[in-house]
Amino acid sequence: MKMVWVITGVILILTAAVLAGFLYLKSKSIGDPESIIDYVQEHRETENMAMVIRYNDEDWVSINKDVPLPLASTVKIIVAIEYARQAADGKIDPQQKVDLKTLEKYYVPKTDGGAHEAWVKSLADDAENVPLSEVANGMIAYSSNANTDYLIKVLGIENVNKLSDVLQLSSHEEMYPIVSALFIPMELMEDKGFTKEEALNELKIMSLEEYRKRAINIHQKWETSPPQEKDKQEVVKVLDTEFQKVWSDRLPRAAAGDYAELMKLLNSKSYFSKEVHSYFDPVMEQLMKNPSNREWLQHAGQKGGSTAFVFTISMYATDKEGNRIEMAFLANDLSNLEFKKLSNNMNSFQLEFMTNSEFRKSVKEKLH
Repeated sequence: MKMVWVITGVILILTAAVLAGFLYLKSKSIGDPESIIDYVQEHRETENMAMVIRYNDEDWVSINKDVPLPLASTVKIIVAIEYARQAADGKIDPQQKVDLKTLEKYYVPKTDGGAHEAWVKSLADDAENVPLSEVANGMIAYSSNANTDYLIKVLGIENVNKLSDVLQLSSHEEMYPIVSALFIPMELMEDKGFTKEEALNELKIMSLEEYRKRAINIHQKWETSPPQEKDKQEVVKVLDTEFQKVWSDRLPRAAAGDYAELMKLLNSKSYFSKEVHSYFDPVMEQLMKNPSNREWLQHAGQKGGSTAFVFTISMYATDKEGNRIEMAFLANDLSNLEFKKLSNNMNSFQLEFMTNSEFRKSVKEKLH
């Protein structure tokens, strides 16, 4: 997969894009960075948007930094960190072979815009298995939801959720398997005899605790009784826009301030051990695989995500001159037009901010 720091999106749930990764081209920017400033100005008084930017340890932008919002695939950063921690501790073997057929258990066609298929196509034509490290790579570089849920099983959902406490991310909600959550509506319809409308109403009033528990239980059942193709096809039929909205609203939330702090820890290269970074950086820092980026960046990493209603991104970078940036942006309840505006222009905003001192000054004046 050719990675360019021009936003590459894949559909997560029918019309929802997931930002898998970018490659930052210093010499070329496509988009209107000012439109991001306009959006933030228009929505800063709401609680559906949050932006935190730090530049060389200075708070540049801090809007709604304590408001928890859905993270979408940006939450996969947490899974990647736990993967690296356990690899460094010898609890898992990054070279352990994983059968591609095992990952198929967690893959539901037409629910990720071809992300998982794109990752599989990037492998050797005759590949039947891959090392665990490549599963983690597919989770970040291609935003494979199937790989994410498999890693959650390997790492242990309890360990993944404990990490938020270890990192002191006080706003972070607990994670759960995101693919198995898609099956909750069908489970309600089958087990309780609900109609589609009744299942939707039940989901709307269901506590988040029960919702998580159901997703985890479904995930665990798949160990001995994985979903059949007909089950996956039925799930896709059930998931209309109203169900997608409930699913999107129930995604794990956190505050932009916490994710900006997390980006600072990753950018420092000193909070986690060198051993942890030796496993984490090759997965997270997809940007550095491009020789052009290595010419002017010491390191850089980011992960974004979205649904039809959500757009998120968290990133960190240090350039060759030692300038450091950390950013977290979360937006919810987006219209189609707003979504396009953000997805088409966020990359150019980041580019201008990192390379243009006059633009940085303008951002500070308008958004501080």
